[in-house]
Amino acid sequence: MIVSEERVIGVSGRLIAAAIEVHHVVGPGLLESIYEECLCRELSLRRVSFERQVEVPVTYKSTDLGTRHRLDMLIEGFLVIELKSVEKLLPIHQAQILTELRLCNLPLGLLINFNVPTLKAGIKRVVNDPGFDLRRVLPHRPSHR
Repeated sequence: MIVSEERVIGVSGRLIAAAIEVHHVVGPGLLESIYEECLCRELSLRRVSFERQVEVPVTYKSTDLGTRHRLDMLIEGFLVIELKSVEKLLPIHQAQILTELRLCNLPLGLLINFNVPTLKAGIKRVVNDPGFDLRRVLPHRPSHR
């Protein structure tokens, strides 16, 4: 899969617009699972391709451990989304999405905290490797559920 920088910018922009709409309609203070449901509905309305609760294999020193980690969402097969509804984003939240990006060999993720007065303040862009060539993005192969 080849992903251009323009496509990454376009898809992330569409995702952010959808998240802002969800926040505008339902507001802060709800459970993360509610925001996930609403965001999935909004993305469907906008015809944005997504997967939710995507299971990815966990490997240790090149060995598949037979266990899986779940991503909150994967947009268009290359953009990892980690949803939160917390008082404040902490460094561990950023570390979590960075680990997820490394597990999937993907370059970009968005950490979105809906528990803020204005959603713009709750969005954090996380890059796996600043030198990552977006044209080298490997196709995501989610495990069968």
